[in-house]
Amino acid sequence: MNDLLNKKCLPCEGGVQPFDISEIHKYQKKVDGWDVVKNKSKIFTLEKNFKFKNFLDSQNFINKVGEISEEEGHHPDISFGWGYAKVTISTHAIEGLSENDFILAAKIDQII
Repeated sequence: MNDLLNKKCLPCEGGVQPFDISEIHKYQKKVDGWDVVKNKSKIFTLEKNFKFKNFLDSQNFINKVGEISEEEGHHPDISFGWGYAKVTISTHAIEGLSENDFILAAKIDQII
């Protein structure tokens, strides 16, 4: 079992360094299908696209992502529509990735 599933996101107020690329790659091996993307601001994020049969399935998935996000106190950026959802995760307070992001990604993967 993925050890990230047994962890809880910890509040991050900043003041710590985001993961460097080697740490990112170490953690990326623990989550399935999540891409590491450098956004327009050159901040690393985790991103994954999900496919569904219809709009309602997409919406139900997003509602479950919202529930997990509230439980963890860590909130991704989400876009969705008919048959798809896109989830983007980063730790805004440090402008990069932390263990919290990978914990949330692992928990989101358990929905499907």
